[in-house]
Amino acid sequence: MAYDTQYDVIVCGGGTSGVAAAIASARTGAKTLLVERTGTLGGQMNLSGPPGFAYARLFNPQGKRDVGGIVEETYQRLLKAGHALPHLRYPYREKAGFTFSYIDPEWWTILMFEMMEEEGVELLLDTLVVGVTKDGNTATGIVVENANGRNELKGSIIIDCTGEGYVAAHAGCEMDCVSRDEIQPHTLAFTADGVDWDRLLTYVREHPDQFQYKQLMNPYTDNTHEAVMQVYSKCHDIRELGEVMGFYELRDMAMKNGDWHPYSGVGFFIVPREDGHIQAHFQHSSQWDHSLPTDAWDLTRCMIECRKQNLIAWRFFKNYVPGFEHAYITKVCTELRLREGPRIVGDYILTREDVAECRQFEDTIGKSSFKAGGYHVSNVNTLNVNQDDPRMSWPKDGGSYDIPYRCLVPKTVDNLLAAGKCVSTDRPAYLRYLHQTMVTGQAAGTAAGLCIKKGITPRELEKDVKELQKLLLDQGAVLFECPVK
Repeated sequence: MAYDTQYDVIVCGGGTSGVAAAIASARTGAKTLLVERTGTLGGQMNLSGPPGFAYARLFNPQGKRDVGGIVEETYQRLLKAGHALPHLRYPYREKAGFTFSYIDPEWWTILMFEMMEEEGVELLLDTLVVGVTKDGNTATGIVVENANGRNELKGSIIIDCTGEGYVAAHAGCEMDCVSRDEIQPHTLAFTADGVDWDRLLTYVREHPDQFQYKQLMNPYTDNTHEAVMQVYSKCHDIRELGEVMGFYELRDMAMKNGDWHPYSGVGFFIVPREDGHIQAHFQHSSQWDHSLPTDAWDLTRCMIECRKQNLIAWRFFKNYVPGFEHAYITKVCTELRLREGPRIVGDYILTREDVAECRQFEDTIGKSSFKAGGYHVSNVNTLNVNQDDPRMSWPKDGGSYDIPYRCLVPKTVDNLLAAGKCVSTDRPAYLRYLHQTMVTGQAAGTAAGLCIKKGITPRELEKDVKELQKLLLDQGAVLFECPVK
């Protein structure tokens, strides 16, 4: 059987940035191939699994929307079909810019397959990209390995959506990454059902001081510790909390008894399922550091250790936490949630200062209001959320900052774009969160298709991005002004 080997755009990686890039590319009329090393689509939506941060933070602390486009389009489709919760914009959360727009990750994946067919994207699953073909400094295609052996596929433009920049590295792009000693810990998430939410919330209301509040503080909110405790003490609907982190007294008791590990704190997010059913999703119950995503031995050890920690965590919840007595695990993610990895060095490097100053750029392709410098740590604090930490910066006045197109264009290598976690930033401004990856994915796919039409390289497109911006705006992206809604 003969297969196509020549495409306009090849998207490498079928995670959150990759599906957005492929949809956007195909919508320009470009012949688009999406290559994914597993047998499904989803990446950090369901393979490594953080529905807790699925479509979180779509509104900044001013209450203005700063993320739209394919993120909002897919959210609305799932909401209409009964596979999402309405935007949960409770005032105390909106002040901190930490709101949730929960979706069912399994139905999201089903929707992605439907949209690939709707847009005419060709899929190649169970296929690993092992190399990039080049003509001088210009990428001309990729080398893949799968059940058919090793083959070359030609593409006029290649988009690296692998998360860790594996394709860009194969192409010889300059990359930046912290050392094994500095890298954030990774985790393995799992989901549980059978929780007695009434029993759990009774405990929460009676012990509000046992739960975390710092994630709801930033320099531009008037939230207070007391105000957050009031929310905990009056909550009768788990959806109002969205996440529950803390259980300090129970955790400390378990630590003394040898029933909790010292590598992360205690807590979970929620997952909506059909007919309004809610499950608990654990994405902070295991953390293992000193593991580089570029070292398979590191990743193997990390997977082993995280599974051990998750077993300890689950026994803790079953034996110590009210409401979990009859709960049961329904899913253990198949991939590690990699919190940090290599980034390309692009024609522009987004910085912590850009985040702090809410900088705007003429070549903006999207926005975000997520803080810079919030790192995970492998101890019971889980996160280093501290307003006084000099590494952390919140966007000033609770606003949003721009993401420049040039962050997607690697230096020295042409006809290659990056999207998702590996775009060009300094370490504090790392754009790893799910909605950010889809924003850059949509922009990269649209840019690639536009370059095919114009017969130019992605670097040449930097000279005038107005048409790119118009195409993104037509698809509902937020680029210039954040609407109040």
